Amino acid sequence: MTATKEPSTALFADPVCKEHETGWGHPEQSARFDAVMSALETAGLLSRLQRLEGGPAEWADIEACHGAEYIEVVKEDVARGAGTLRTGDTDICAQSLDVALLAAGHATRAVDAVCEGRARNAFCAMRPPGHHAMRDQGMGFCVFNNVAVAARYAQRKHGIGKALIVDWDVHHGNGTQDIFYFDGDVFYFSTHQDSWYPGTGYARETGAAAGAGTTLNVPVQAGAGRDEILGAFKEQLAPAMESFKPEMVFISAGFDSRAGDPLGMLALTDTDFADLTRFMMDLADTYTGGRLVSVLEGGYDLDGLGLATAAHVAALLEGAAGGSDS
Repeated sequence: MTATKEPSTALFADPVCKEHETGWGHPEQSARFDAVMSALETAGLLSRLQRLEGGPAEWADIEACHGAEYIEVVKEDVARGAGTLRTGDTDICAQSLDVALLAAGHATRAVDAVCEGRARNAFCAMRPPGHHAMRDQGMGFCVFNNVAVAARYAQRKHGIGKALIVDWDVHHGNGTQDIFYFDGDVFYFSTHQDSWYPGTGYARETGAAAGAGTTLNVPVQAGAGRDEILGAFKEQLAPAMESFKPEMVFISAGFDSRAGDPLGMLALTDTDFADLTRFMMDLADTYTGGRLVSVLEGGYDLDGLGLATAAHVAALLEGAAGGSDS
């Protein structure tokens, strides 16, 4: 497909994702979507974004990251009206399968838009999140691993060789690590609160077999903020990319690492998220021609989620316009 004259930041968002109901008082609630969209509108960003159509993922895309037995479990548990996936602690409802497919599918459509030149970069404001979903098990608030599906799709559909997934959620993305732990073509980098849910993400976990050296975990202590996290990006991720040389960049954009989030104890600010985003765009410009897709993960203080997301998206727009110098 021919690129547009001035590709900008694409937004993939669909209110249908609110139909994934998790129950009263659940932190991963449908109001998260409204908080994000309202903040983007208030910040004057919605009118500057390309609103592109999403759609459900194909089963082949899901099967590239999740085992057949687990997929059947999800189908069966939703069909029988279960309130929780039997594989773990993921709350579900009658619409959860359709919505989870839609969340993953929006991520693959974002890959299409960026790889085909219709967008410089893209943000997917969808739920449920995905980075705890392992190959054969749902965990946390996650059914399918949206960012993993997107990365594998980029390789299968668009010929991307090496992909980088960066995860700044307060929780370690154990599912993403699990899916790619033995894969030397996907590099997974995570900063997260040490000794926090789900209890994985130790620095000693570095990948195995063909994937040896392509997992890089930087657990940080409660209270850590800009110095520790942006410092890890500059001092550990950047040198690692000099040899890995990714061809596309993905962000698991979790905003529960923001100060004040009820499910975390880190101290990132909205300015920090903007600067992390600029750092990632510079990295993408260096190695990938700017190809970057960001996928929403956590963030459970509604006001904080909205403000942090707006800072992230504003920086993406800045980069799409060629102003990502930092």
